[in-house]
Amino acid sequence: MTKRRSRGDGGLHWDDRRQRWIATVSLGYDPSGKRLVKRGSGKTKTEAKNKLKEVLRDHEDGLAIASTGYTVKDAVTDWLAYGLAGRDQRTVTTNTILCNTHVIPDLGARKLRDLSADDVDKWLAVKAQVLSTRSLEAIRSCLNRAVKRAMARDKVKRNVIELCSVPAGRPGRPSKSLTLRQAEAVLVAAEDSPLYAYFLVSLLTGGRTEEMRPLRWDHVDLEGDATAVPEIPPHIAVWRSVRRSGDTKTKKSRRTLALPGRAVDALKIQWERQGWQRLAAGDQWQETGLVFTSAVGTELDAANVRREFRKILSLAAQLPGMDVEPHVIVPDEWTTRETRTSFVSILSDRGIPIEEISRLVGHSSTAVTEEVYRKQIRPVIQTGAVVMDDIFPER
Repeated sequence: MTKRRSRGDGGLHWDDRRQRWIATVSLGYDPSGKRLVKRGSGKTKTEAKNKLKEVLRDHEDGLAIASTGYTVKDAVTDWLAYGLAGRDQRTVTTNTILCNTHVIPDLGARKLRDLSADDVDKWLAVKAQVLSTRSLEAIRSCLNRAVKRAMARDKVKRNVIELCSVPAGRPGRPSKSLTLRQAEAVLVAAEDSPLYAYFLVSLLTGGRTEEMRPLRWDHVDLEGDATAVPEIPPHIAVWRSVRRSGDTKTKKSRRTLALPGRAVDALKIQWERQGWQRLAAGDQWQETGLVFTSAVGTELDAANVRREFRKILSLAAQLPGMDVEPHVIVPDEWTTRETRTSFVSILSDRGIPIEEISRLVGHSSTAVTEEVYRKQIRPVIQTGAVVMDDIFPER
């Protein structure tokens, strides 16, 4: 006679609908009084029992592991919905696009508990053929944070993403800089543009485009104070950015910059021009206190600024001699942030120390200025030769 199982030992039965053996065991009740039942399924009785043993082992380890059907897509979707709370909307949008374009289509159907480091390595290797290294780092980061969140919520035992490194991807689009001659041509071409002052101040101060757009008149001093000790020149206070918090990119980005004479003149013209815009807009005008605004006083849109910049570049490119410069001006290949790289390169070309340039543009270290922004390799570094001439004079 077959021995009857004790209460709580579970059961084993055939499921006609699923055409599989189902092994079950009861583990008591949850706080709401609902019975806790763990299940394992298989094509044979042995396979079903072994699956149930795995589930029970996870439970004994203190891991309320998710159902075997929990996928990478489920983890990523959960992270996008709840793991980005409080982040800037643009950050949420960027991560959503990366996940929906690269992570979910390729790995989404994979069961999370079955995802291996080999799977991730192969996925990154394929993506390396079409994405830059920076983009690879971004999509790996998305997947890593999604799986880390799933692990913290007992959906999976470990995060295999942290075992995988990012391969070298395709080279990204290198930023460019205007030469002094090209910069002058751009300023000439911009004179009739409603954003003339915007581009001139950006180019002559090295401000980030996200710092120029929210610049307020109460952060602009066009007179200075010649009686102060030391003298205070006309200046702008770069204290804000378009980030959701309103803060600048880093602490060192918060800086006060003296204005060149041409920038002072351009901002005075901008003050008058804005007054005429206010009159023309009438009741539609929205007073924001911003220096650079749309025709109705609202903050400039980045896409509109970029479109106007490329229009100006098209005019500058038609000026005599512009087709023989390094980095020939092809408008669609340039962005507004390259007024900043131009500022760095033009100063470097004039012999300004990289440390001083780094302070002006608000970089946290000179490494960023040197590697990312400076596009000209002049001036020639003479310090070593000068000292050695003194030590070992010519005979």
